[in-house]
Amino acid sequence: MLSVQMEQRVNLKFLVKLGKTFIEAYAMLKEVYGSVCLSRSQVFELFKWFKEGHETIEDNPRPGRTSASKTDENVGRRLSSIRELAEITGIDKECVRQISHESFNMRKVCAKLVPKLPIPEQKESRMNICADILNNIHIDPGLLDTVITCDDKIRKN
Repeated sequence: MLSVQMEQRVNLKFLVKLGKTFIEAYAMLKEVYGSVCLSRSQVFELFKWFKEGHETIEDNPRPGRTSASKTDENVGRRLSSIRELAEITGIDKECVRQISHESFNMRKVCAKLVPKLPIPEQKESRMNICADILNNIHIDPGLLDTVITCDDKIRKN
């Protein structure tokens, strides 16, 4: 069974052989595949590729490391530091960072990777803390007058 992307490539190759224009071919793909349709630029590149007479629907091999570094085992230890994961797996640090960012939607906080969105328990805890602060402000409206804020540009006389 072909993936959706490969299926679209086969269909685009067919449309090129039928003599359809890029606009017609893209409109047909968009109508059939909707939100999972390849982007306009991807369709344009593939359309040009098939128009030039190329027959293969597979990607050309790319230079650099193979994508075999993205395995279930490597992806399983997501709460480790990038350096630690790179040392354990033997993968370049940038590859590890891309995998954690793109596959898990994670970002770096201090030295650990954590999810970008808080979990429900964290949201509830934050709501409770904010509610307590608001209650304290309602009880003592002058509470915020006691808060001192500054930035890193404090002037010394």
